[in-house]
Amino acid sequence: MELRHLKYFLAIADAGQITAAAKKLQIAQPPLSQQLMQLEEELGVKLVHRGSRSIQLTEAGIILRNRAKQILELTDATTREINDFAMGMKGTLTIGTVSSSGATLMKDRLSEFHKTYAGVKFEIHEGNTFRILDLLNKGIVEVGIVRTPFNTAGLGCRYASTEPMIAVMTEEYDWNPEQKTISLAELKNRPLIIYRRFEQLIHDTCMKHGFEPNIFCKNDDARTTLHWANEGLGIGMISRSALSLGSNNHLIVKEISYEELHTRVAAVWLKDKYMSSLASRFIESFSQASSAADLQ
Repeated sequence: MELRHLKYFLAIADAGQITAAAKKLQIAQPPLSQQLMQLEEELGVKLVHRGSRSIQLTEAGIILRNRAKQILELTDATTREINDFAMGMKGTLTIGTVSSSGATLMKDRLSEFHKTYAGVKFEIHEGNTFRILDLLNKGIVEVGIVRTPFNTAGLGCRYASTEPMIAVMTEEYDWNPEQKTISLAELKNRPLIIYRRFEQLIHDTCMKHGFEPNIFCKNDDARTTLHWANEGLGIGMISRSALSLGSNNHLIVKEISYEELHTRVAAVWLKDKYMSSLASRFIESFSQASSAADLQ
């Protein structure tokens, strides 16, 4: 049994059709069908039940699919590890990041990492937390930079320092100019502009305090919150580090003094997947930067 046989079989199993698998593999259907039959003959078992439009895996086929995935993942990981060793600390590090982590990532992490490993190049993918975790699961990025809260199942995590959420507003919304911090209750009935990821957290926290938040606008980017608040459309709620991501010339900033609304940036990776030397060093650098920040 050769690796290419396993790749062919896995393509068929994932596609559920020989025709679709052949298209994905960019080979003709008859040779792929022939390869499948040869594999069945070699193993002495039937791997699929062939239907008019699709195939169904037999019990033996299910076993082979699971083993094939493990074998091919291990093969790919071994190849990458050897390449890492040959290249040393060079190559490209793929990172997925949410917009609200930009200030933390650039100031305290990537800049320092670049100084230490000048030969490393970067490929950055941006999106919300759900997209970054999806890119991580698909193997498109090795490290994700996301913001709490998120589902940590199956993930390794390193956290940056905890930071408070802040309310940003123009002068017309400032009900107490002398006040630098505000309580959550003071946001009752005020038009709020929020990052969609924080919606459940904000809603549940406000309900604990006896009121339902007046959410005027939900969005997927902290920069949108800043822009809308800067235009005087409402009161934005963002993490403190996100303040530098967009225009805030007209904004008044007040820290929300409620611990449950604190948040953290985290570097995450898949626990059961191979991690390159570059990614491992970056995680190590991220952790060191976080520890240094906690001591300040």
